[in-house]
Amino acid sequence: MAVKQNLTMVANINASIREVDFVTRFGRNWDSLREILSIMRPIRKTPGTQLVSYNATVTLEPGTVAEGEEIPYSLAQITPVAYQDVVLEKFAKAVSIEAVNKYGAAIAVQKTDDAFLTELQDTVMTRFYTFLQTGTLTDTAADFQAGVAKAIGKVKNKFKTMHRDVTKIVVFVNTLDAYDYLGAAQLTVQTLFGIDYVENFMGADKLIISSDIPQGKIIATPVENIDLYYVDPSDGDFGQLGLNYTVEGVTNLIGFHVEGNYSHAVGEVYALMGMALWAEYLDGIAVITV
Repeated sequence: MAVKQNLTMVANINASIREVDFVTRFGRNWDSLREILSIMRPIRKTPGTQLVSYNATVTLEPGTVAEGEEIPYSLAQITPVAYQDVVLEKFAKAVSIEAVNKYGAAIAVQKTDDAFLTELQDTVMTRFYTFLQTGTLTDTAADFQAGVAKAIGKVKNKFKTMHRDVTKIVVFVNTLDAYDYLGAAQLTVQTLFGIDYVENFMGADKLIISSDIPQGKIIATPVENIDLYYVDPSDGDFGQLGLNYTVEGVTNLIGFHVEGNYSHAVGEVYALMGMALWAEYLDGIAVITV
Protein backbone atom coordinates (compact mmCIF):
# COMPACT_ATOMS: atom_id res chain seq x y z
CA MET A 1 0.00 0.00 0.00
CA ALA A 2 1.36 3.44 -0.93
CA VAL A 3 2.23 5.85 1.86
CA LYS A 4 -0.14 8.84 2.07
CA GLN A 5 1.33 12.18 1.13
CA ASN A 6 2.57 14.63 3.79
CA LEU A 7 2.86 11.94 6.47
CA THR A 8 5.23 13.08 9.23
CA MET A 9 7.74 10.26 9.58
CA VAL A 10 10.76 9.62 11.82
CA ALA A 11 13.08 11.23 9.30
CA ASN A 12 11.09 14.48 9.53
CA ILE A 13 11.39 14.82 13.30
CA ASN A 14 14.83 16.18 13.93
CA ALA A 15 16.66 18.83 15.85
CA SER A 16 15.72 21.60 13.41
CA ILE A 17 12.02 21.24 14.29
CA ARG A 18 12.86 21.70 17.95
CA GLU A 19 14.93 24.77 17.12
CA VAL A 20 12.13 26.34 15.06
CA ASP A 21 9.59 25.60 17.81
CA PHE A 22 11.76 27.27 20.46
CA VAL A 23 12.45 30.48 18.55
CA THR A 24 8.85 30.69 17.32
CA ARG A 25 7.44 30.49 20.86
CA PHE A 26 9.98 33.05 22.07
CA GLY A 27 9.02 35.42 19.25
CA ARG A 28 5.29 35.03 19.84
CA ASN A 29 5.69 35.80 23.53
CA TRP A 30 7.64 38.95 22.71
CA ASP A 31 5.00 39.96 20.17
CA SER A 32 2.51 39.76 23.05
CA LEU A 33 4.76 41.95 25.20
CA ARG A 34 5.16 44.46 22.39
CA GLU A 35 1.38 44.55 22.13
CA ILE A 36 1.05 45.31 25.86
CA LEU A 37 3.67 48.08 25.73
CA SER A 38 2.61 49.26 22.24
CA ILE A 39 6.18 48.92 20.90
CA MET A 40 5.58 48.83 17.17
CA ARG A 41 9.06 49.21 15.66
CA PRO A 42 11.86 47.09 17.14
CA ILE A 43 15.25 48.52 16.20
CA ARG A 44 17.92 46.19 14.85
CA LYS A 45 21.27 47.21 16.30
CA THR A 46 23.92 47.62 13.67
CA PRO A 47 27.57 46.84 14.49
CA GLY A 48 29.41 49.71 16.14
CA THR A 49 26.36 51.55 17.49
CA GLN A 50 25.68 52.25 21.17
CA LEU A 51 22.54 52.77 23.25
CA VAL A 52 21.98 56.41 24.15
CA SER A 53 19.34 58.12 26.29
CA TYR A 54 18.76 61.85 26.38
CA ASN A 55 18.08 64.55 28.95
CA ALA A 56 16.24 67.57 27.53
CA THR A 57 16.17 71.01 29.20
CA VAL A 58 14.80 74.39 28.17
CA THR A 59 15.92 77.69 29.74
CA LEU A 60 13.06 80.13 29.22
CA GLU A 61 13.75 83.79 28.52
CA PRO A 62 11.31 86.35 29.98
CA GLY A 63 8.09 86.54 27.99
CA THR A 64 7.51 90.23 28.73
CA VAL A 65 8.71 91.69 25.45
CA ALA A 66 7.86 95.28 24.57
CA GLU A 67 5.90 96.04 21.45
CA GLY A 68 8.09 95.82 18.35
CA GLU A 69 11.12 94.46 20.16
CA GLU A 70 12.84 91.25 19.13
CA ILE A 71 11.66 88.17 21.02
CA PRO A 72 14.64 86.36 22.59
CA TYR A 73 15.12 82.65 22.00
CA SER A 74 14.76 80.24 24.91
CA LEU A 75 17.75 77.91 24.92
CA ALA A 76 16.89 74.24 24.41
CA GLN A 77 19.56 71.66 25.14
CA ILE A 78 19.59 67.90 24.68
CA THR A 79 22.37 66.07 26.49
CA PRO A 80 23.14 62.51 25.37
CA VAL A 81 23.81 59.91 28.06
CA ALA A 82 25.64 56.88 26.67
CA TYR A 83 25.05 53.46 28.19
CA GLN A 84 26.58 50.04 27.83
CA ASP A 85 26.22 48.55 24.39
CA VAL A 86 23.66 45.82 23.68
CA VAL A 87 25.60 42.78 24.84
CA LEU A 88 25.47 39.46 23.07
CA GLU A 89 24.56 36.84 25.65
CA LYS A 90 25.38 33.17 25.18
CA PHE A 91 23.52 30.40 27.00
CA ALA A 92 23.78 26.62 26.97
CA LYS A 93 21.88 23.70 28.46
CA ALA A 94 22.58 19.97 28.31
CA VAL A 95 20.47 16.90 29.10
CA SER A 96 22.11 13.51 29.64
CA ILE A 97 21.06 10.33 27.91
CA GLU A 98 20.42 8.83 31.37
CA ALA A 99 17.87 11.58 32.15
CA VAL A 100 15.97 10.86 28.94
CA ASN A 101 16.10 7.12 29.65
CA LYS A 102 14.71 7.63 33.15
CA TYR A 103 12.10 10.37 32.61
CA GLY A 104 11.44 10.33 28.88
CA ALA A 105 12.05 13.12 26.39
CA ALA A 106 8.75 14.88 27.17
CA ILE A 107 10.04 15.72 30.65
CA ALA A 108 13.83 15.68 30.39
CA VAL A 109 13.93 17.64 27.13
CA GLN A 110 10.68 19.56 26.61
CA LYS A 111 10.14 20.65 30.21
CA THR A 112 13.71 21.90 30.54
CA ASP A 113 13.38 23.72 27.20
CA ASP A 114 10.27 25.45 28.54
CA ALA A 115 12.06 26.49 31.73
CA PHE A 116 15.04 27.68 29.67
CA LEU A 117 12.74 29.84 27.53
CA THR A 118 11.04 31.38 30.58
CA GLU A 119 14.33 32.24 32.26
CA LEU A 120 15.66 33.95 29.13
CA GLN A 121 12.53 36.08 28.87
CA ASP A 122 12.55 36.96 32.57
CA THR A 123 16.19 38.05 32.36
CA VAL A 124 15.37 40.74 29.79
CA MET A 125 12.30 41.98 31.67
CA THR A 126 14.09 42.20 35.03
CA ARG A 127 16.80 44.35 33.47
CA PHE A 128 14.17 46.61 31.93
CA TYR A 129 12.36 47.12 35.25
CA THR A 130 15.69 47.93 36.91
CA PHE A 131 16.47 50.45 34.19
CA LEU A 132 13.10 52.18 34.63
CA GLN A 133 14.03 52.97 38.22
CA THR A 134 16.84 55.23 36.96
CA GLY A 135 14.30 57.72 35.61
CA THR A 136 15.08 61.27 36.73
CA LEU A 137 11.56 62.75 36.83
CA THR A 138 11.15 62.08 40.57
CA ASP A 139 8.61 63.16 43.20
CA THR A 140 6.64 61.87 46.19
CA ALA A 141 2.96 61.18 46.86
CA ALA A 142 0.80 60.42 49.89
CA ASP A 143 -0.83 57.21 48.62
CA PHE A 144 -1.10 54.81 45.68
CA GLN A 145 -3.85 56.62 43.79
CA ALA A 146 -2.19 60.00 44.22
CA GLY A 147 1.12 58.48 43.11
CA VAL A 148 -0.36 57.13 39.87
CA ALA A 149 -2.03 60.45 39.14
CA LYS A 150 1.17 62.40 39.84
CA ALA A 151 3.27 60.06 37.70
CA ILE A 152 0.93 60.47 34.74
CA GLY A 153 0.72 64.23 35.24
CA LYS A 154 4.47 64.73 35.44
CA VAL A 155 5.05 62.69 32.28
CA LYS A 156 2.42 64.61 30.31
CA ASN A 157 3.77 67.94 31.54
CA LYS A 158 7.36 66.98 30.73
CA PHE A 159 6.64 65.99 27.16
CA LYS A 160 4.38 68.99 26.64
CA THR A 161 7.27 71.30 27.58
CA MET A 162 9.41 69.34 25.10
CA HIS A 163 6.70 69.92 22.46
CA ARG A 164 6.34 66.21 21.86
CA ASP A 165 3.03 64.40 21.55
CA VAL A 166 2.10 61.72 24.07
CA THR A 167 -0.59 59.29 22.94
CA LYS A 168 -0.34 56.52 25.53
CA ILE A 169 1.25 56.24 28.97
CA VAL A 170 2.28 53.02 30.69
CA VAL A 171 2.46 52.88 34.49
CA PHE A 172 4.49 50.24 36.37
CA VAL A 173 3.67 49.32 39.97
CA ASN A 174 4.57 46.70 42.57
CA THR A 175 2.37 43.61 42.80
CA LEU A 176 1.52 43.99 46.52
CA ASP A 177 0.84 47.72 46.17
CA ALA A 178 -1.45 47.10 43.21
CA TYR A 179 -3.51 44.37 44.82
CA ASP A 180 -3.84 46.33 48.06
CA TYR A 181 -5.52 49.01 45.96
CA LEU A 182 -7.32 46.73 43.52
CA GLY A 183 -8.87 44.76 46.36
CA ALA A 184 -11.28 47.63 46.97
CA ALA A 185 -11.74 48.56 43.29
CA GLN A 186 -13.89 47.04 40.57
CA LEU A 187 -11.14 46.42 38.03
CA THR A 188 -10.25 43.51 35.78
CA VAL A 189 -6.65 42.30 35.78
CA GLN A 190 -5.55 40.65 32.53
CA THR A 191 -2.56 38.39 31.98
CA LEU A 192 -0.50 38.04 28.82
CA PHE A 193 3.05 36.71 28.45
CA GLY A 194 2.97 36.14 32.20
CA ILE A 195 2.48 39.88 32.78
CA ASP A 196 -0.47 41.17 34.80
CA TYR A 197 -1.93 44.45 33.63
CA VAL A 198 -5.02 46.65 33.81
CA GLU A 199 -6.20 48.61 30.79
CA ASN A 200 -7.29 52.26 30.88
CA PHE A 201 -6.38 52.90 34.50
CA MET A 202 -6.76 56.50 35.70
CA GLY A 203 -5.76 57.89 32.32
CA ALA A 204 -2.94 55.39 31.72
CA ASP A 205 -3.24 53.11 28.72
CA LYS A 206 -1.82 50.21 30.76
CA LEU A 207 -1.02 49.60 34.42
CA ILE A 208 1.71 46.93 34.48
CA ILE A 209 1.92 44.94 37.72
CA SER A 210 5.27 43.37 38.64
CA SER A 211 7.16 42.21 41.71
CA ASP A 212 10.33 43.58 40.06
CA ILE A 213 9.09 47.09 40.85
CA PRO A 214 9.92 47.91 44.51
CA GLN A 215 7.07 48.50 46.92
CA GLY A 216 6.27 52.18 47.27
CA LYS A 217 7.49 53.03 43.77
CA ILE A 218 5.24 54.07 40.88
CA ILE A 219 6.87 54.52 37.48
CA ALA A 220 5.35 56.00 34.34
CA THR A 221 6.55 56.77 30.83
CA PRO A 222 4.96 57.25 27.40
CA VAL A 223 4.97 54.25 25.09
CA GLU A 224 6.73 56.48 22.54
CA ASN A 225 9.67 56.63 24.95
CA ILE A 226 10.19 52.83 24.98
CA ASP A 227 12.31 51.13 22.32
CA LEU A 228 13.29 47.51 21.81
CA TYR A 229 16.84 47.10 20.52
CA TYR A 230 18.14 43.74 19.39
CA VAL A 231 21.07 41.98 17.74
CA ASP A 232 20.13 39.57 14.94
CA PRO A 233 21.67 36.14 15.78
CA SER A 234 21.55 35.20 12.10
CA ASP A 235 24.03 37.95 11.21
CA GLY A 236 26.17 36.66 8.35
CA ASP A 237 29.39 37.54 10.17
CA PHE A 238 28.59 34.93 12.83
CA GLY A 239 28.23 32.28 10.14
CA GLN A 240 31.83 32.86 9.10
CA LEU A 241 32.80 31.40 12.48
CA GLY A 242 30.82 28.27 11.66
CA LEU A 243 28.11 29.35 14.14
CA ASN A 244 24.67 29.03 12.59
CA TYR A 245 21.63 29.68 14.76
CA THR A 246 18.02 28.99 13.84
CA VAL A 247 15.85 32.11 13.83
CA GLU A 248 12.25 32.70 12.85
CA GLY A 249 10.26 35.63 11.52
CA VAL A 250 11.18 39.16 10.49
CA THR A 251 12.42 40.29 13.91
CA ASN A 252 15.06 37.74 14.92
CA LEU A 253 15.28 38.27 18.66
CA ILE A 254 16.90 34.95 19.57
CA GLY A 255 18.92 32.23 17.90
CA PHE A 256 18.76 28.57 18.94
CA HIS A 257 20.89 25.55 18.04
CA VAL A 258 20.60 21.89 19.04
CA GLU A 259 23.27 19.24 18.68
CA GLY A 260 24.30 15.94 20.21
CA ASN A 261 27.59 15.54 22.04
CA TYR A 262 28.58 11.91 21.55
CA SER A 263 31.72 12.11 23.67
CA HIS A 264 29.58 12.83 26.75
CA ALA A 265 26.29 11.28 25.56
CA VAL A 266 24.33 14.48 26.17
CA GLY A 267 22.03 16.64 24.09
CA GLU A 268 23.20 20.26 24.05
CA VAL A 269 21.26 23.42 23.23
CA TYR A 270 22.73 26.85 22.66
CA ALA A 271 20.89 30.17 22.69
CA LEU A 272 22.20 33.52 21.51
CA MET A 273 20.44 36.81 22.13
CA GLY A 274 21.19 40.48 22.43
CA MET A 275 18.12 42.42 23.54
CA ALA A 276 17.45 45.57 25.52
CA LEU A 277 14.24 47.43 26.31
CA TRP A 278 15.20 51.07 26.60
CA ALA A 279 13.74 54.51 27.23
CA GLU A 280 15.02 57.29 24.99
CA TYR A 281 14.54 60.09 27.53
CA LEU A 282 15.56 59.37 31.12
CA ASP A 283 13.84 62.55 32.26
CA GLY A 284 10.70 61.28 30.54
CA ILE A 285 10.41 58.49 33.14
CA ALA A 286 8.51 59.54 36.26
CA VAL A 287 9.51 57.71 39.45
CA ILE A 288 7.15 58.50 42.31
CA THR A 289 7.84 57.37 45.87
CA VAL A 290 4.75 56.77 47.99
